[in-house]
Amino acid sequence: MIRCRRAYDPPTPADGQRVLVDRLWPRNCRKESLKLDEWRREVAPSTALRQAFKTGALSFDEFRQRYRSELAAHPEHWWALLDPAEKGVLTLVYAARDEQLNNAQVLAEWLEEALERRDAPSSPTCLAGKS
Repeated sequence: MIRCRRAYDPPTPADGQRVLVDRLWPRNCRKESLKLDEWRREVAPSTALRQAFKTGALSFDEFRQRYRSELAAHPEHWWALLDPAEKGVLTLVYAARDEQLNNAQVLAEWLEEALERRDAPSSPTCLAGKS
């Protein structure tokens, strides 16, 4: 299960493994208050992409599409997040104000799709003719 929570919300026991998925540390947050298991800067959108979205140069749909392209190009950045999501609760922690239009939501969607692909059985066509 994958959840997304703002860095400014207090952690709960139901959060499971908490991973900060922003390139920058959240403003006015102490490390102790976040109670993180890890910080994965590399899984965050590139600085240029983040800034373009923040300034309004990109719509959320454009941001989402480009961020997904960045994720596709670097599976080594997010691959390790699949196991905790599959075995328990993975909480993606982010600092954005908007709880719906942010990088953590896009990443959560990406990871859910990757989990579905990982669990999908092989194509019967591949097994055709083998006895």
